[in-house]
Amino acid sequence: MARILLVDDDAGLLAVLTLAFGDAGHEVVCAGDGRAALIRLEQGDIELLVTDVNMPELDGFALVRTLRGRGDALPILVLTARDDEIDEALGLELGADDYVTKPFSNRVLISRVAALLRRQAIRGGAPVEPPSAARRIGALELDDARLEVRWAGQLMTTTMTELRLLDALTRRPGIVLSRDALLERVRGDGTVVAPRIIDTYVNRLRRKLEAIDPAFDRIETVVGAGYRWRDP
Repeated sequence: MARILLVDDDAGLLAVLTLAFGDAGHEVVCAGDGRAALIRLEQGDIELLVTDVNMPELDGFALVRTLRGRGDALPILVLTARDDEIDEALGLELGADDYVTKPFSNRVLISRVAALLRRQAIRGGAPVEPPSAARRIGALELDDARLEVRWAGQLMTTTMTELRLLDALTRRPGIVLSRDALLERVRGDGTVVAPRIIDTYVNRLRRKLEAIDPAFDRIETVVGAGYRWRDP
């Protein structure tokens, strides 16, 4: 179970979700907008963030952008009433790990949060699955035990989803992996998500790696098929 920060300007919804998450065994903390959430997060004891998009003071996307911009890898699930893939992709592009569109059932939301907690291996700061040894692929180093990624020795801030995507691509260099196959590897919780969301994850990874090495070109797009890790 986890300590979850719920952020929404709808007090009624917060009350309902607090009861639902409490019944599921989680400890819940609430904030009415993004700015209040940032203040609460300064205490450093939150394990997962669930935030609405449309809020006063600081909206959900701005909150995600702020956290990721300062290198915070806190798992984030975004709630949005705007039922179109552009907004959903934008949330993930900024660094959110998952999203749920309104209206939703509490059972579905709690299930998605549980899946995200498993994927992020939060519990007690220790991996749920036995950690594997650090692995090198050329200039890339993946350390599952420490949840760290390095390129040419330089540490790169990633989410668990991004780390899993890199792991999936580099396990089979030169082999094309479809979006569906990659989505199953990085999410693996049975939730229904447009496979094109993988494009968002890949683009985000490319930008992070190019920020370290402008000549980075290892993740290759194979038009109509998917992606592969180019074997140097």
